[in-house]
Amino acid sequence: MEELRSLRDLKRINVSSDRLYSATHEEILNGYTTDVYFLRTMDILRKMGLENKVVTAEIFARREGLLAGIEEAISVLKNKNVEIWAMPEGTVFEPKETIMRIRGPYSEFGIYETVILGMLASSSGWATAAREAKKACKGKPMLCFGARHVHPAVAPVMERAALVGGADNASCILGAKLYGKEPVGTVPHAAFLIAGDTVEVALAYDAITPPDEAITILVDTFKDEAEESIRVAQALGKRLYGVRLDTPGERGGVTVELVKEVRARLDQKGFNNVKIIVSGGLYPEKISELADYVDAFGVGSYISGAHPIDMTMDIKEVEGQPIAKRGRIPGIIDNDKLIKVK
Repeated sequence: MEELRSLRDLKRINVSSDRLYSATHEEILNGYTTDVYFLRTMDILRKMGLENKVVTAEIFARREGLLAGIEEAISVLKNKNVEIWAMPEGTVFEPKETIMRIRGPYSEFGIYETVILGMLASSSGWATAAREAKKACKGKPMLCFGARHVHPAVAPVMERAALVGGADNASCILGAKLYGKEPVGTVPHAAFLIAGDTVEVALAYDAITPPDEAITILVDTFKDEAEESIRVAQALGKRLYGVRLDTPGERGGVTVELVKEVRARLDQKGFNNVKIIVSGGLYPEKISELADYVDAFGVGSYISGAHPIDMTMDIKEVEGQPIAKRGRIPGIIDNDKLIKVK
């Protein structure tokens, strides 16, 4: 597979419908996910003999956020003849603040504008949402459970971004591994529904689990959450780390009153050591309400459903001369947060 350089190259692209619809790494790096007008731009500049003019481009965001995806964006250009300055991943940026600067022949990076902006927009949106959710946790651990809400091709990107944003871990295997962590998760409702009893699953879970590994059990499948929590605690004793409440919206979801009752009943039976973890449609306001009574959170759709943060790439210099479209200030915009990375 060769890099796309011209509109003429489109004729050699034959795409079968008998494939997964997501782009492969090779397709991304060879320009197959760019907007087609960048190929037309290259044809025009080549016709004019201008395709190798050295330009400086800067990227900024339309709103405040937490930067993620910058390392992936840099990797797109690692084999290109360009210089790059960028904010470190995990940096908070303000609206219109320069996030990344690229300098080199336009032919070296022009077709990747779409790709780089998309990487930064999506990952920064997810990381920013994770930061908001984590702040609401009041210091309690937060796990990202959002992979099921997005296309599997981007699920690891999303969960990795959540870790950049402050999540303590993630359930998506590849997402956690990309960030240098081991994925975490308990057992889904499917296991309990197939087995028919929560305690039986809990005992089997214990039997296959190393002694030093914590065990957390879902307790909202069949019975009242408080009753089921006590049954599981009595069956597993000190082996039980925590119970997870994921009460569906049809039953009113997880509420402060429910958590307080489960806590009180566990304590009355002598199970003060058992933690309470909650999940299911959580968002910052609800997390904040629960945070004084809960030991950890699993957050999914609030992070995975976050809006991308619009990113813009502007050419600010051509052959060292300041330039800009109307409405923008010509020339590069200094930013002390930028670090030369290439």
